[in-house]
Amino acid sequence: MLTLEEIRQARARLGTRLHRTPLIHSTTLSRHLGAKVSLKLECFQKTGSFKPRGAFNKLLTLSEAERQRGVVAVSGGNHAQGVAFAAAQLGIRSIICMPRSTPTNYVEATQHYGAEIVFCQNIREAFAEAEARQAAGLTLIHPFDDPLIAAGQGTIGIEIIEDAPDATHVYLSIGGGGLLAGVGTALKELRSQVQLVGVETDGADAMSRALAAGAPVELPAITSIARTLGAPQVSPFTLEAVRRLAREVVVVRDAEAVAALYFLLERVKILTEPAASCCLAAARRHRFSSSDHVVLLLCGGNASLEDLCSWRRLLEVGEIMPVQ
Repeated sequence: MLTLEEIRQARARLGTRLHRTPLIHSTTLSRHLGAKVSLKLECFQKTGSFKPRGAFNKLLTLSEAERQRGVVAVSGGNHAQGVAFAAAQLGIRSIICMPRSTPTNYVEATQHYGAEIVFCQNIREAFAEAEARQAAGLTLIHPFDDPLIAAGQGTIGIEIIEDAPDATHVYLSIGGGGLLAGVGTALKELRSQVQLVGVETDGADAMSRALAAGAPVELPAITSIARTLGAPQVSPFTLEAVRRLAREVVVVRDAEAVAALYFLLERVKILTEPAASCCLAAARRHRFSSSDHVVLLLCGGNASLEDLCSWRRLLEVGEIMPVQ
């Protein structure tokens, strides 16, 4: 089980390599939700998401021999960029196994950060390819099933409590569950009464299905537009963390996430991706008192102009139903 001390060690290890992202108050969202609302802007982190925190923490613990051999990761999203960036900063060779369907902006950014990309037919083949390269000597940097990765992500939780010591509710996204495992551990150790709400989108809801089944369940396909939540299944480590730490896990529709994304962009002037805006969509379903302090963790902002246009078209033609 992850501990606060491990997260504090991760924070010391990271030092000044990454941004200490801002936590800002939003008057607009406070009026919208009927409570004090703050935004933890991890979308302003280097590479555009929280992922370098865990990647750096893992890479900085590797032996010199492991660094010399290099690392391999699986991702069609933000983990790819996080690992590529951290590895390049540390002079470590990185290989990213990606599904062929990965959007161009993710591919180009990952290559820009210095990684070698191996394209695979789908996410399952990408995991198989990564495991083969691990067997050949590379170190696998798993996107979530690793306490060192989760501890790195957990540094966000320490920052939230430092900046919002009166937080009553924290909403954060679940892909594979490493973010919640890390942030939730820090939050609960530092402020036990805080209510932690995990959020998924329909079609990328591996954690909700695992909770219902009592064990990890493999999704037959990722059908949500929230691609960066697209873990095919969670792990026993992250499932147990969510059971222990989260008040509940809310699953929202793509339409709700997109509507929340455009609201944040137009009214708060912050561009997120659906994997982050879904937290606002989930909070919209709940009622709060004026004394509550709700923190929305906006975990990433890697949406392209092409994405924004395509999501708008889907709303217009009814393939994503607008939220009333």
